[in-house]
Amino acid sequence: MRSSLQEELDRLEGLLREQAEAVGRAIRGSLKALEDEDVELADEVIAFDDEIDRLYVQIEEAIQVLLARQTPVASDLRLVLAMIHVNLHLERMADYCVTVAKLAKVAFGLGTDETLLEGFREMALRAEEMLVVAVDSFVARDLDGAQRLVELDELIDRANRRVVGHVLELGGDPAQREWGLRMSRGPRALERIGDHAVDIGEQAAYLVTGEFREFTDASHPVEPQQS
Repeated sequence: MRSSLQEELDRLEGLLREQAEAVGRAIRGSLKALEDEDVELADEVIAFDDEIDRLYVQIEEAIQVLLARQTPVASDLRLVLAMIHVNLHLERMADYCVTVAKLAKVAFGLGTDETLLEGFREMALRAEEMLVVAVDSFVARDLDGAQRLVELDELIDRANRRVVGHVLELGGDPAQREWGLRMSRGPRALERIGDHAVDIGEQAAYLVTGEFREFTDASHPVEPQQS
């Protein structure tokens, strides 16, 4: 029984890693669509979200089957509960990538602003870095790595404030101003990806300590869990 349970848990963690890699591709794809004003690529990112959604459902259903067939207790039950949350956070990250891809379509033909694009690049790179750190920390049960997400979250928050501040300063060129206004939702979407990465880090800490606590007030609220 124990061997079968461990195999199912290992398979679920493997699926979560697969889902995280897909989200990473979505982050990169949405940024490139924005940079290159590539409507076709934006459509591909939007369509790719269906694949991530299917993986989300697959993981959710696999967890339901595991709970029906097995009787996990203590640390194993904590892991199952944490995986439910991680699965949801990853799916929501992908939704924010769709937001950025849709913005690339909406702003097509309006021109670009290099300062804004540089801000988007920085935020997308930081968002992907946080995704990797969060998932690696979760899989490795790395409390120090998980807590490092607090510092990384502050960096992406600072970048968000700079980008939004620049949008507010756009004046002269009407096309640039229009582009900036349409893009103003983008930084928030990337910043929210970072928040969800923090939430995954909190789940990693939960696995190590057996207690759930939020790292920062900015993280996405998660219902308290009990082992």
